[in-house]
Amino acid sequence: MAEFTGKVAIVTGSSSGIGEAIARRLGGLGATVVVNSGSSVEAGTRVAGSIGGGAVYMQGDISKKDDCARLIDETVAKFGRLDILVNNAGWTTPVPHHDLDALTDEIFMKTFEVNVYGTWWLSKLAVPHLKKSDDGNIVNITSIAGVRQVGSSMAYSMTKAALNQMTKLMAKSCWPVRVNAVAPGLIATPWTEDWGPQHQAVSAMAPLKRSGTPDDCAEATLGLLRSRYATGQIFVVDGGLTLVS
Repeated sequence: MAEFTGKVAIVTGSSSGIGEAIARRLGGLGATVVVNSGSSVEAGTRVAGSIGGGAVYMQGDISKKDDCARLIDETVAKFGRLDILVNNAGWTTPVPHHDLDALTDEIFMKTFEVNVYGTWWLSKLAVPHLKKSDDGNIVNITSIAGVRQVGSSMAYSMTKAALNQMTKLMAKSCWPVRVNAVAPGLIATPWTEDWGPQHQAVSAMAPLKRSGTPDDCAEATLGLLRSRYATGQIFVVDGGLTLVS
């Protein structure tokens, strides 16, 4: 019997990148995985089909409260339970930190709606179901931008700091559900594939001399899921970059 056999997991934003890697690892270890994306329906369907093991794709824009409710409700209706919620979906657009006028209200609000409101709504709706599991878990994928004054925009950094604090507050208040976070540094994904200078800078500065990979984040997520006495932790996965920058 595989490690996560019998467990049902939702991984948001899992049609590519970090979310896809997490979904694939959980599926490979026996979990029944709900793959999700806001718009990449074809890619998400393809990922779910290739995972197998009963994996399904469910479209849902987590910046919409009704979509969050539908994602939780349809998962529980289909599988009868929910054991793991990985809040990976997020949104950003690069805005230089010094250019306050460029950080428009529209960008600011969208960043918070996806990264904070969506994660909050999903987590709040999931907790009653997770409490019925023998080891209910929430893992939030945040960022080193939540612990340092860096990131693609000031709004992005603020949202990730909010998620890190949300992680600790929910861990304290929602037991026996365990709530942890993975805070990646620069990760080589389709979204960052044209960020050559940034990847070069990380390779030059970080003690481990490379950017991270989606599999690095998936391994960190699995580590938190396996550590049954860990809750409220922010697991920084950045090759040591924040130690030197």
